[in-house]
Amino acid sequence: MSPKLRIAYMMSRFPKLSETFILNEMIALKKEGFEIEVFPLIKQREAKRHPEVDQFLDNTHYLRLFSMKTLAAQIYWLWRNPFKYLGVWIRIIVGNSSSFKMLSRSLVVMLKASSFARSMRALEVDHIHAHWATHPTLGAYIVHRLAGIPYSFTAHAHDIYVERAMLREKIESAQFVATISDYNKQFLKNLYGDKHLSKIIIVRCGIDTEFFKPKENSQKDERVKFTIVCVGSLEEKKGHRFLIEACSILRLQGMEFQCLLVGDGDKRAELETLIEQNNLTDDVHLLGWQTRQQIRELIGSANVMVLPSITTSTGKQEGIPVALMEALAMQVPAIATQISGIPELIEDNNNGLLVTESDARAIADAISRLYSDPVLQNSLGVEGRKKVQEEFDLQKNVFKLGQLITASISRAETASP
Repeated sequence: MSPKLRIAYMMSRFPKLSETFILNEMIALKKEGFEIEVFPLIKQREAKRHPEVDQFLDNTHYLRLFSMKTLAAQIYWLWRNPFKYLGVWIRIIVGNSSSFKMLSRSLVVMLKASSFARSMRALEVDHIHAHWATHPTLGAYIVHRLAGIPYSFTAHAHDIYVERAMLREKIESAQFVATISDYNKQFLKNLYGDKHLSKIIIVRCGIDTEFFKPKENSQKDERVKFTIVCVGSLEEKKGHRFLIEACSILRLQGMEFQCLLVGDGDKRAELETLIEQNNLTDDVHLLGWQTRQQIRELIGSANVMVLPSITTSTGKQEGIPVALMEALAMQVPAIATQISGIPELIEDNNNGLLVTESDARAIADAISRLYSDPVLQNSLGVEGRKKVQEEFDLQKNVFKLGQLITASISRAETASP
């Protein structure tokens, strides 16, 4: 690709351990020949980070809200085109006025995106791609309105299921909308009809199937207890409490096992209490955040991956968890709930097991079934890897995304006067 096309990636926080799908996508696009500039709305500060982040740090553009650079950008756009600049402010205020939280955050995004628009122009960015249809896409929309740079975005889960401020307008202004599942495409069609359906294109969140692959010696160590692993942030929609309740049932049945919960979040204290109340402190372990390499080792040593995702009272639910893809790619069978786009990855009794949400007994029964049937474990694992290689391979899906971005840039250049 010559000359190289320059893409600005916008996301809420960077670097964020739990959003490996964004990091992996940027790495793969970089390998395809794109130049990547990173524009996070917030600088994430975590004790750990994936080593792969380092290659993007020199091209990551953090911005303090209260800074001369932010102030200078407001003056610049107000002087250059006051009607356009003030019009964007009005649209942002009106479009987010139904929620104080969304409005207050959107005003911050407006201030930062105004500065990003100047930076992107100076860098000669060809296209913006945002992850999450909420504030990152709002930032891309603002840059597009001020600086004329075309944009696209990936819609995942709660960003369209729950928080839909200005979503129709974001879709209308975007060159295309990537979404991770057929379920999401149908969801958007039901909301907005067929008018912009051709813009909505399924681009799976894929994984590196060469990095996540079965161990050469996949024979489990019989001296190690049957191992259940669950990878996901400790938040309500992940449904961890139902897995812990399932573990309590299994313990009462006399099963010997260990359950490893990878991740962290605002439900940690509540889950710690639940583990203690069920006398599971020797069986269920909270490991906190782990790097990509550590997660691979943990999955590789497991007998089963369990993600007991639920739909919360506010409507939050999963898209298609990347952790499930990682397990299947390593030929580790997975148990998941039958919600949102998950059945597009997990085909019940073919490459995994599906259970109804919020059902600890069903989870326990599924784990017990795999515990007592190593042949089933193996067959589900083999079919799982095939599924991921065919539909959820990172390189295949990033190549598709790259083609969409290239076509978008071409269209924008043709439309320019």
